[in-house]
Amino acid sequence: MELVRGVHNIRDRHRGCVLTIGNFDGVHLGHVEVLNGLISDAKRLSLPSTVMLFEPQPQEFFAKDKAPARLTRLRDKLTLLAKIGIDRVICIAFNANFAKLDPEFFVEGILHQQLGVKALTVGDDFKFGANRAGDFTLLEEMGRKLAFEVKNTASFRQQNCRVSSTAIRTSLQNGDFLAAQQMLGHSYTISGRVIHGWKKGRELGFPTANVALKRQVSPLHGVFAVSVATTDGILRGVANIGCKPTLNGKKTLLEVHLFDFSGNLYGKFISVEIVKKLRDEQKFDTLAQLISQIEIDVNNAKQCFV
Repeated sequence: MELVRGVHNIRDRHRGCVLTIGNFDGVHLGHVEVLNGLISDAKRLSLPSTVMLFEPQPQEFFAKDKAPARLTRLRDKLTLLAKIGIDRVICIAFNANFAKLDPEFFVEGILHQQLGVKALTVGDDFKFGANRAGDFTLLEEMGRKLAFEVKNTASFRQQNCRVSSTAIRTSLQNGDFLAAQQMLGHSYTISGRVIHGWKKGRELGFPTANVALKRQVSPLHGVFAVSVATTDGILRGVANIGCKPTLNGKKTLLEVHLFDFSGNLYGKFISVEIVKKLRDEQKFDTLAQLISQIEIDVNNAKQCFV
């Protein structure tokens, strides 16, 4: 799968495609239905199937930390799109200049002239351009003028419930990881590179592999039993997603204590599957109380894998 970063990197060879536009957060089963339709159209027209994404996602740009929690980082999203069989991803930097684009210019200048779109699939609630003035009706009108098809993404339903990123976030927050997995089509994971932390876990007797969540608003907070994919294989552990209130932390961090592991994971990429929520994050009056609770958390997490 080819990744094109930014409008400025679109070349003549990228002209002519079948396109869909969206966040595709989580790349859940509803998205898979849309993407399979895109791939089918691309084969029919003998053109590359192409997905246009935005980084940051528009709501993250406008609402900052008030935006809905993101389910997948860009890296994970690209991996999932490649597995489905998407040929190309156009990743647009969503900034103030892009947000102010004239809707007609976006369609005629970028979609038509630069990308040569022959078929476009978007939701009927899709808004774009300055002041969100562009909509599905405008796309249909300009599609007829510029000779490209415009399709609506029909809602994909599973067990009479609309599969959506919002529904998945709700299931995760309620601790219903099975429901989230059924809508995602895969287990919910958080991935990233292990960074150096405060080393406090080691001092307390429970060393942790730390992953910064960066600009993500996490859909989960608390203590969890986890299964971790590393270069050393699949390991089990207990994880805290939060800001370490007992230690007066400020930023949300993923900290994983791996059972029976003494290796070095700094700089390595890990993928953390959330198995079960054990408790909410809480602030303790003393470090002794924190250590006692971690011991309980470790024992409870181990019971999840018996």
